[in-house]
Amino acid sequence: MKKITLVLVALISLTTATAQIRIGKAILPYEENFGDADLKLNGAGMRKVLWIDMYAGGLYLGKKNKDPKAILDANETMAIKLNIVSGFVTQKKMIKAVKDGFVKATFGNTKALNGRINKFINFFSEPIVKNDIFDLVYIKDKGVTAFKNGKKLGEIEGRDFKYALFKIWLGDEPASEEIKMGMLGLQ
Repeated sequence: MKKITLVLVALISLTTATAQIRIGKAILPYEENFGDADLKLNGAGMRKVLWIDMYAGGLYLGKKNKDPKAILDANETMAIKLNIVSGFVTQKKMIKAVKDGFVKATFGNTKALNGRINKFINFFSEPIVKNDIFDLVYIKDKGVTAFKNGKKLGEIEGRDFKYALFKIWLGDEPASEEIKMGMLGLQ
């Protein structure tokens, strides 16, 4: 009986261990389900400032893809998961980084998105602490739904908004080249 119990515990541990990946101090699942879409981890990377790990980012897609332009252009359900691993990532710094990211993503032409960007920034109204997890989920033909630690923060309509938001990490001037390469599965 003890042998059977040990075998079962080992199998459960093995299954659980293979269902996620460690990126620095962050643990990201290999699979996510948002709405009716089963998504798989395309890749993940760590955002570092100097030598400090700030947050891990994972890109979840229906099918693996290494082409950032194709991912940005796609009208398919997809998600970016951000796992905060440092206390240096604060609400104020996140808001500034998101604003700067949208400016870079739109080449400074945020006018068409300003209302939606401001609505999105309001999702960061509560303090951000180590181990917070943000899910930014684009639902095909609808828009982006944001979650913090599994709690829905709100929705932003439009594929154009998704394009600009995901471009923060996957564009020509990403928040972090290391995260971009990781999300694309190139590292």
